Amino acid sequence: TDPDGPLAGLTFAVKDNLDVAGHRTGCGQPTWLDTHPEPARQHAPPVASLLAAGAACVGKTQMDELAWALQGENHHYGTPINPAAPERVPGGSSSGSAVAVAAGYADVALGTDTAGSVRVPASYCGLCGFRPTHGRVDATRGCVPLAPSFDVVGWFARDATTMLRCGSVLLPPWGAWDTAFDLRFDGAIARDAFELCDEETRATLREAVARACGPGPLGEAGGGTVEVDVGGGGSTPPLTEWWNVFRVIQANEVWRAHGAWVSEHQPRFGPGVKERFEGAGGVTDAEAAEASKTRDAIAASMESTMVDEATGKDRFLFLPTSPGPPLASGADAQTVESFRNRQLRLTAAAGLARLPQATVPVPRRSGPPLGLSVVGPRGTDEALL
Repeated sequence: TDPDGPLAGLTFAVKDNLDVAGHRTGCGQPTWLDTHPEPARQHAPPVASLLAAGAACVGKTQMDELAWALQGENHHYGTPINPAAPERVPGGSSSGSAVAVAAGYADVALGTDTAGSVRVPASYCGLCGFRPTHGRVDATRGCVPLAPSFDVVGWFARDATTMLRCGSVLLPPWGAWDTAFDLRFDGAIARDAFELCDEETRATLREAVARACGPGPLGEAGGGTVEVDVGGGGSTPPLTEWWNVFRVIQANEVWRAHGAWVSEHQPRFGPGVKERFEGAGGVTDAEAAEASKTRDAIAASMESTMVDEATGKDRFLFLPTSPGPPLASGADAQTVESFRNRQLRLTAAAGLARLPQATVPVPRRSGPPLGLSVVGPRGTDEALL
């Protein structure tokens, strides 16, 4: 590490699907660890970038099996305790990375996000979390894939300044985007996304948007922002159906990435993960190709939504990170699956459109954490941070 680098003095942790040279990559799955006995020869590029900038790696972190879950409960290794709400799940699949930062074991932690695996645990643990534009940070080398057209490497921190410092190191140059966005004039509320929340969460997060944007002509919570529906326009389905599009493409890509290994080694997966892998092989390439056409329409619709027609200026989009606070640990399978489906209706949008999304904790007088998300146009990662 560089003692004079821009991140000198910071410590960081690494999700266990990212390679750290000299250490094995276990992916939260015992059979994976047994069948991949060789230590990594090189660091994953994001790990190398943080080290080169002067940050010190303090360890690898627990995760959901092969990154295909959102609760943070690992059937084999246990569940990291959520420091912000010990009786509730920490969120996954980057559960250990979020807990390491929330507990103060590290200043920053790397995670991966396919369908919300950085954004969700950040929200549940009261942290800042960031999913970059797809392709901005290298997730193809030294990273065990889940669904490559959605996979990104993101990160957690306890404050926005540290998030930005890490972004200056992790994000390579990307065109000539204006980094001086003014959220007071360039914010939009994703109305249909807020409708997916429980009533208390919706009210709390709308108040947070009003504080961020200030009073405006709407004369109500939301300040000077406009309200838009991100789904249901043109040839796109309603937002509530976007998860179905995501799910088909994801399952097909997961089986392409891991189907041969699963068939050969017959790993013992925990609840939820087991059922998802059992179903993944049944998704045909034709079904995935058809879903990809809808994905393209969704991406175009999102791009249009994020431009103010009157001024031609790009704008950010506010939406809930989660439909409510994290579930209690040990909830029954039906409750977990129901909440997961509601959660994924919110997190699918950025992945389908390949957009950057930041989540920040919303201060509350009492109760478990909530996160408010802001999605930016493609490539506006620095402005968003």
